[in-house]
Amino acid sequence: MLCRYVNSPPYQINKRKSMKRILVLCTGNSCRSQMAEGYLKKFSGDKAEVYSAGVETHGVNPKAIAVMKEDGVDISLHTSNNVNEYAGIMFDFVITVCDNAKERCPFFPSAAQKFHHNFPDPAKAKGTEKEVMNEFRKVRNMIKAYCKEFAEINL
Repeated sequence: MLCRYVNSPPYQINKRKSMKRILVLCTGNSCRSQMAEGYLKKFSGDKAEVYSAGVETHGVNPKAIAVMKEDGVDISLHTSNNVNEYAGIMFDFVITVCDNAKERCPFFPSAAQKFHHNFPDPAKAKGTEKEVMNEFRKVRNMIKAYCKEFAEINL
């Protein structure tokens, strides 16, 4: 079963008690969760440790890297991680960014506040290269606005 970390002890010690831990969860940890991780890191500064994961791992999508770079956020060194890799971390916030991740991974640490927003999957965009990249930009901008508001309200 995925997400068995409901009562697991944390294996990482939070260096600063005031820092929050945020997990962004998506299906494949390739686009939406990667973009959200990048923006949450940008908008939270030193107020949060931000992680992203998927219920599967698909690798970081090069188009996601490109559109984030256009907006000044470098996610080129991010890796695609499975949620089970973070089994021992107690998160303050868990944000699911697609319905599939929310449905497939419903169990989170009881202390975590859960948030959900179903963003469109830009990796499923069809059309010319320009049309696909525009869809990536559209989703990027939606995620940016969501993350900025999340950080302002919750951190």
